[in-house]
Amino acid sequence: MRLDKFLAHAGFGTRKEVKELVRKGRVEVNGQRVKKDDQKIDERQDQIQVDGRIVTYETEVYIMLNKPQGVVSATEDSRYETVLDCLETNRSDLFPVGRLDIDTEGLLLITNDGALAHDLLSPKKHVDKTYEVHLERPWDPQYEAAIQTGIRISDEEVCLPAALRQTAEHVILLTIQEGKFHQVKRMMHACDNEVVYLKRLTMGPLKLDAALQPGQWRNCTPQEIEALKNHKKAEK
Repeated sequence: MRLDKFLAHAGFGTRKEVKELVRKGRVEVNGQRVKKDDQKIDERQDQIQVDGRIVTYETEVYIMLNKPQGVVSATEDSRYETVLDCLETNRSDLFPVGRLDIDTEGLLLITNDGALAHDLLSPKKHVDKTYEVHLERPWDPQYEAAIQTGIRISDEEVCLPAALRQTAEHVILLTIQEGKFHQVKRMMHACDNEVVYLKRLTMGPLKLDAALQPGQWRNCTPQEIEALKNHKKAEK
């Protein structure tokens, strides 16, 4: 593995930021100061240090991505750029936890922890997901009761009760616990309105980092990972 990729995955910033760490002489491999950020390393055998602190190779990876529009929530696609393309990684074990529509932005967790992903996506777990919803027409409060008790979106489908808070004339924050196909858009259609912009802000205890622009990502902090795993345990 390349050193810059290893350090980026370990949470030391983007590859550009890692390159700056190397340039400043803050990185050592097996006790030797490194001069090239693209140096090949054996992440399981070599000892990597940054500012004298040993960096260990994490077998489990947890990445927070602010998914941009025009990118599909998949590991590969023949027509569109995928969320993994945003990471510029060659790792074959990573996958997105759930899906956001191609025109939806916001929080997407990418990991290789299948057990955690299963629990976050399980319908039985009722994991909260909050969206910022921009509407074509002003929000009509008469539909709030239907949203809060469970709105019907088709002859066969009724949503679970959801939480709603209006933040502007055309904007609401909607918290749901399901992942039905195009659910938020269909809920708003049932409210005689249409979604013009959709962004996911939270998934369980994980909140989108406001500093991340669409297409940017960072590794989850140890505190965020712990919260996700504790949330998983609490839901059992």
